[in-house]
Amino acid sequence: MASSLDTLAQHRQVVASAREQLQTGRERIRLEHERGTPGIQLCAQITELVDEVIVRLFEAALDDLAKIDRKKDDPLRDQVALVAHGGYGRRELAPYSDVDLMILHQSHVADRVAVLAERMMRDVFDVGLILGHSVRTVRQALSLVKQDPVILTSLTESRHVAGDRELTRRLTKRLRRQVMRRPQSYLASIENVRREERRQYGETIYLLQPNIKRTRGGLRDIQLLRWIGFCSYGVSEPRALRLQGALSHDEENKIQSTNEFLLQLRNELHFTTDKAHDRLDRALQLRVAEKLGYESTEGMLAVEAFMQDYFRRTREVRYIVGRFTANARSGSRVARLFGSLLGHHVGDDFHVGPYHIRATRRGLEKLKSSLSQIMRLAELANLYNRRIDHTTWETVREAAKNLPDEIDPETAARFMSLISQPAQLGELLRRMHELGVLEKFIPAFARARGLLQFNEYHQYTVDEHCIHAVERVAELVDDPGLVGRIYRGIQDKELLHLALLVHDLGKGYPEDHSECGLRIAAATAERLFLTPQQAEVVKFLTHKHLLMSHWGLRRDTSDLGVAMQLAREVGSPDVLRKLFVLTLADLAAVGPGVLNAWKIDLLTVLYEQTMAILSGDRPDRATQQQLSSRRDRVRQLVAPQPEADWYDELIESLTGAYLLQSEPEDVATDLQQLHQLQEGEVRGWGRYRADRGAVELTAVTHETVTEGIFHKLAGAISREGLEILSAQINTFARGLVLDRFYVEDLDYWGAPPEDRLAQVSRRLEAVLLDPNPKPPTFRRVWKEAKRDAASLSNLPVQVRFDNSSHPDYTIIDIFAPDRTGLLYTIARKLFDLQLSVAKAKIATYLDQVVDVFYVTDAAGNKIEDAARLDEYRARLIATIEEFDRDLTTV
Repeated sequence: MASSLDTLAQHRQVVASAREQLQTGRERIRLEHERGTPGIQLCAQITELVDEVIVRLFEAALDDLAKIDRKKDDPLRDQVALVAHGGYGRRELAPYSDVDLMILHQSHVADRVAVLAERMMRDVFDVGLILGHSVRTVRQALSLVKQDPVILTSLTESRHVAGDRELTRRLTKRLRRQVMRRPQSYLASIENVRREERRQYGETIYLLQPNIKRTRGGLRDIQLLRWIGFCSYGVSEPRALRLQGALSHDEENKIQSTNEFLLQLRNELHFTTDKAHDRLDRALQLRVAEKLGYESTEGMLAVEAFMQDYFRRTREVRYIVGRFTANARSGSRVARLFGSLLGHHVGDDFHVGPYHIRATRRGLEKLKSSLSQIMRLAELANLYNRRIDHTTWETVREAAKNLPDEIDPETAARFMSLISQPAQLGELLRRMHELGVLEKFIPAFARARGLLQFNEYHQYTVDEHCIHAVERVAELVDDPGLVGRIYRGIQDKELLHLALLVHDLGKGYPEDHSECGLRIAAATAERLFLTPQQAEVVKFLTHKHLLMSHWGLRRDTSDLGVAMQLAREVGSPDVLRKLFVLTLADLAAVGPGVLNAWKIDLLTVLYEQTMAILSGDRPDRATQQQLSSRRDRVRQLVAPQPEADWYDELIESLTGAYLLQSEPEDVATDLQQLHQLQEGEVRGWGRYRADRGAVELTAVTHETVTEGIFHKLAGAISREGLEILSAQINTFARGLVLDRFYVEDLDYWGAPPEDRLAQVSRRLEAVLLDPNPKPPTFRRVWKEAKRDAASLSNLPVQVRFDNSSHPDYTIIDIFAPDRTGLLYTIARKLFDLQLSVAKAKIATYLDQVVDVFYVTDAAGNKIEDAARLDEYRARLIATIEEFDRDLTTV
């Protein structure tokens, strides 16, 4: 008994000592990182520290188990090995990475090893490591390799840690022999796994908040090169691959350099967040850029310079790994035979094989001096969907740097003809950009390469966003709906595509990007020998590319004055068609989910109204007919209800915006709720709208229930941790109020459960009935990274007044970094200023919001006195900035 207690006490002491060793070691390594120790060296130190802890626990466990082991003549120590794999096996362990460990054992000691594994798993967890473990024999491991490519990739980088070294050596030798027998099969399975991962984390390298491990061009692609090297050549280290001729000296240097850069960056992310964190979000980008010594220059922030460096490096990795993978895939004897049998020549200059397109010796010479020949290569690569082989690619990349800046009319016409065809256009432009050829036609693309705009809304860099916008618009060629029909009807699509390519290239300069973009569009049109008429179209679309989204998403489209103003700006049906399609493509290319059905509907209404004006029709008559038709339909739906006069009065008082944005069946339901409302009562309800991808929250009451209904509801919603996407404020006959909010519940993916909707609905009712409400407090943990990015953003708060767009209301546009409670703060200040809010629109763009309010003063009049407007602007800005300071100091 005493002996057992002594053993237990010793065990606890070993674990406690190992935990202290790990913590002390991490702090020592953190200081090494702060001193600038290279990433690969730091990872090796972390790996060595973890090795020491693991071996210490392993030896202690073996010693304790030996005391109770009945088979003294067959010690477990001689039958088992600890094998590190994955990043741990490569000695590239980041500060808080998982530890991947396999307990490899002889088959006849399985029962005894199970006890050891249980003890090891518990002890490793207790010291503060996250363990990914497995227990296998050599045969089991090799069998699983055939079934699961993830296990294959992890075991290609196995490393002996402790125990029977011969057991580990046997696994490594047999694994290499097994893989080399069927390299193409294993290679294909590894590629499929990586392809699926890229699909999840980002196919492009140009994500503004990349996952440095899993996004394309990141650490995982460098690991992919190692795995494929193991399958194809039996070695995985870049230096060994170079010695085998699989990598050039330059490629090896770039891989090693970027690996070091990314490992150092990953160490910084882990130490900054004190956890395993591989996503380079905006707040961390600022900190890391400063930490790594990047400096701001005129026109470019330090963080933008840092991210351009990141994109440059990952772009190189993407290319090298892509070429390496393609060569490995085509390097087998079968592939070479297929290449000979199935390949064919295109003229005397190019050969198209089953995997690559390459230039012949004669073609290579032409490529060195002919932009037209380079374009021919790009066309063929896109036509046959083939990668450009390494020699040809390098020839073009070098040639592009030395080609003359001038282009002749024939080459320019060929480019315009090329971009007039939607088929595979996005991929073609992307390939031309990678080769450095696109900037020969549009020089501004050179500066936009990998350009991050830290103070904008996009999820992609400027160059990727512009190409992605063309990609999205080209998809419309197969769209059966209205937008697809409009796009297919555009005769000169090349002008639309060109405008999309240049529309954001004015970013990164001190002045407004639309104004700068106008000059870029003019210079590009001249360079491409466009006619004056063609040039005017491209210049207008570039200069005014935000016009339609501004009017459609930040103004009340039921007001025909909006369409009249847009019609005056656009001037012709043809330009309107292009602007409409361009607007949708631009929004779609911002990032996933930005362009939704609701925004498409709003912009379509504005398009149809404006087209009616430009075509000589009467949109006011059409709109009135639509409103009349909707009112009649609502009357039919409520006809069975008593008190027909009450319903008629309410139906006549419904605003045009409310009727046009609501289905008649929903209007009838709302009216029934209003009819059942008792004096002094508040009713709230919610439902998930799949068509909007948002939760719809509604509150109805009498306007006499309380003052400041809108800001109180906004505060209650934000207090629940919901993000407000848009709001409708409606006051109908008899002083009945219906306020509706569309929100995102970040605690749930898709539809929240019914009890959550009920909880929020009760909160809406309670806040309006509380006679002494307290100012709401907001959840600080909600979207913490988003809040941090907002606090570090260099965007100034802007407040603008518009008295020309509506005859009855002053429109206030407020631009500010997004954070929980912002809408409440603004709405409360408007209430304090005795301004009545009739309508509100909220648009959220990643970490930026544009809140739009239609207001009057207490007497119901527009605010047109300049001094009052200046005062309101100053007080609103001061309130928002004070709110921001309070938030970021918490």
